[in-house]
Amino acid sequence: MSRSPRRPGPDLQNVTTGAMVAIVGVFSSFPIVLQGLTAVGATPEQAGAGLAAAALSMAIAGIVLAWWRREPVSCAWSTPAVALLAASQPLADGFAGAVAAFIVAGGLIALAGLWPALARLVTSVPTALAQAMLAGVLAGLCMAPFRGLAEAPEVALPILLSWFLVGRVKRILAVPAAVLAALGVTLWAHDFSLPITGSWMSHPVWVTPVFSPEAILSLGIPLFIVTMATQNIPAVAVLRSFGYTPPPGPLLAGVGGISLLTAPFGNPATCLAAITATMCANADSHPDPSRRYWSAVMAGVFYSLFGLFAVAVTAVAALAPAMTLQVLAGVALLPVFAASASGALREEESREGAAVTFLVTASGLTLWGLGAAVWGLAFGGIVLAFRPRKS
Repeated sequence: MSRSPRRPGPDLQNVTTGAMVAIVGVFSSFPIVLQGLTAVGATPEQAGAGLAAAALSMAIAGIVLAWWRREPVSCAWSTPAVALLAASQPLADGFAGAVAAFIVAGGLIALAGLWPALARLVTSVPTALAQAMLAGVLAGLCMAPFRGLAEAPEVALPILLSWFLVGRVKRILAVPAAVLAALGVTLWAHDFSLPITGSWMSHPVWVTPVFSPEAILSLGIPLFIVTMATQNIPAVAVLRSFGYTPPPGPLLAGVGGISLLTAPFGNPATCLAAITATMCANADSHPDPSRRYWSAVMAGVFYSLFGLFAVAVTAVAALAPAMTLQVLAGVALLPVFAASASGALREEESREGAAVTFLVTASGLTLWGLGAAVWGLAFGGIVLAFRPRKS
């Protein structure tokens, strides 16, 4: 697509689209980020700083890449990556080991942008197995809302009803509606007075990484694979479907580089976004395709505002009744689970290998320090490689 020779500023349509992108991007998945960081050993302070780092990272990456390319390049935290964290057990080195894994994943993404052979290696992982691994990671998380109906119905029911009813009218607003319902449940539990103390402004918290084979193999490489296969590669395809011609290498180097720099502050992974890229790249963003990049820039501005006050969001989340974050994360991940499960089992040739990958990953199997995602890909790959040939 040809570029405009000038760079007019954003208009109201760009601003409103950017705001909607930020609302969808943040409120559809921030509970998963908090749950994922907590699952791998982050303290509440580290989780709040990690959420802020993730938001500011995707804000900076989105603004810079969209402005540089003058294309609606949208960036996000990697929802599949934080879902993988939420389904993981803490490493032996705690959150310091997880931060080492974040650095490895970010470095590999940047390297994939600079060294095309690595990107080709990732794309050689069968799509069905990558989708099955993601579905296996998400399966347990997506059961939480329904377990909540038995364990904490006063929490789960309002959230599920809000998600369902609003989703029948406007699907994209279903999860933000569930977040508002969760806020209502939290206010109700505290008599509409939240006892929050301290600053509402975010501040960075440095975590010195501790590298180990466990961190690299069990978490770092799976984070890299799942982010590349389910986020970065589809995002480039989405932009191309709207007639844009983004160079994958520099974009991957950009999101990988910012991930690498912000990982010690708790950011799991920044990636190119597919869903919000669709919102920025279509005609609702702006009638003129050469001006749609401003919607991605404005989304980055709103992301940065969220990042500045992420610690307040974390403080409110900490006051939520038991099961609230799990229920929220589950409903937010349901569409991702449905898409990944469908993609995993679509092709008959790879279905058996994908099923093994899904089941092993969902089982939570850990052997020799390697997590279920690694073994799921390994066993599924073996089944796929030695599948019976049709006569």
